[in-house]
Amino acid sequence: MDMHTFDRMRRYSDWANDRIVAVASEFEDAQLDRDMEIGLGSLRNTLKHIHDGESVWLARWQGRAETPWPSYDERPDMRSLADRFSQTAVDRDAFLKTLTPADLERPVTYRDSKGSLFTATLGDMILQGINHSVHHRAQAVNIIRRLGGGLVELDYMVFVRKPV
Repeated sequence: MDMHTFDRMRRYSDWANDRIVAVASEFEDAQLDRDMEIGLGSLRNTLKHIHDGESVWLARWQGRAETPWPSYDERPDMRSLADRFSQTAVDRDAFLKTLTPADLERPVTYRDSKGSLFTATLGDMILQGINHSVHHRAQAVNIIRRLGGGLVELDYMVFVRKPV
């Protein structure tokens, strides 16, 4: 694990979040809230979960062990969700800029969403925060397809490749 790799992965993750929220913005509320047997039950809940995960993991990285998971009672519109993703990215980037390579090996204690106490290295926690979003974005892509939307290309190579 190194800072350069995390930097590339966080830029990719921001790009993918922007793309998936933009596509979701084309759906009506009824579609965003349609009960699906994938992800967090609906496209809106799955996208909110991706953001909540990024926000909660950032708090954990910062050493805030008590980070309860946000409620799913709220139904943010896609513009609000896009703004939240943007603000969390700004906060995350400011935090990551303070880190040294040695910080990635530092143990951090945190509580998971069930309240259990764990310790992991900061580097592993950063990697989990990124992977959590990748996992749930794949679910969101599948929900979009089930709702009749087109293919949303979020592959990492789509992000990095250049035509020749």
